[in-house]
Amino acid sequence: MRAIRLHAFGPAENLTYEQAADPVPGPGQVRIAVRAAGVHLVDTMIRAGTANGPMAAPELPTIPGREVAGVVDALGEGVAESWFGRRVVAHLGMVPGGYAELAVRDVAAVHEVPDGVDFAGAVAMIGTGRTTMGILEAAALAAGDVAVVTAAAGGIGGLLVQAGRNAGATVVALAGGPAKVARAKELGADHAFDYTLPGWQDTVRQALAGQAATVALDGVGGEAGRFAMDLLAPGGRLMLFGWSDTAGGPVEITTAALYERGLTAAVPIGPRLLKRPGGIRELEERALAAAGSGALTPSVQEFALKDAAQAHAALETRQTMGKVVLIP
Repeated sequence: MRAIRLHAFGPAENLTYEQAADPVPGPGQVRIAVRAAGVHLVDTMIRAGTANGPMAAPELPTIPGREVAGVVDALGEGVAESWFGRRVVAHLGMVPGGYAELAVRDVAAVHEVPDGVDFAGAVAMIGTGRTTMGILEAAALAAGDVAVVTAAAGGIGGLLVQAGRNAGATVVALAGGPAKVARAKELGADHAFDYTLPGWQDTVRQALAGQAATVALDGVGGEAGRFAMDLLAPGGRLMLFGWSDTAGGPVEITTAALYERGLTAAVPIGPRLLKRPGGIRELEERALAAAGSGALTPSVQEFALKDAAQAHAALETRQTMGKVVLIP
């Protein structure tokens, strides 16, 4: 098979497109002929050698990537014949191997792709979608909320905009550049603002005309994340689920600020997501069902598998919209 391999940690250019051995499914596993593979920001950190915690650096050489969708083309011992030929999607967990034409996964971790959902959309929902479901579980969006979403044209941000719209909330989208602002509006944002323009904060406040936010959903940090928090009314909810170093790093919060304004702050990812009652598979099922019903439509930006280095560079410099997906 053809695959992307990493032989040395470093820049995106270290990702090489080359021949690799075909994986063989073991007992209880299926092999997936990959039609779409997800790219995550964590993948760029692993490639650079800067990842820590549960996503520590793998042994090299490695095939990056942990989200795949495609068609089952081989079965391991003990797997029912009915799985052969099915359209499936799976998160590979802590095991890499997604940036390739073939990947293997335990059948118990595989989901069928819902009718009407393409492979790229399924990949978006198995990773980005399940994270979004966890964020929404903690945020408890409802009619009457005023929700500020940063990075509103990103993979998670775009889904949060739609979820806020579906809940009857007023959605205030913050995005970088006119194309991303336009995309946020297409997804259902009531207000959308470009945080790369001079004086954008004043523009937001004028448009809101004194209306305060009740929830801030921040995945970018920096100036935009801090401003989203500043917009919160007393008693507001702050959901933090990531940041970009190029944007200025994570939002800093002091205990004094929480006390003074009565804010609730939560990080609905990481340990909270992995240890939640019901498990993470339930979130995957919910995300795929939402895509299948049309309640949520994932935005994707596709790159050819051979262009994985280009995809990493674009993601790191915040030049992408939606979930980044590689197509073999």
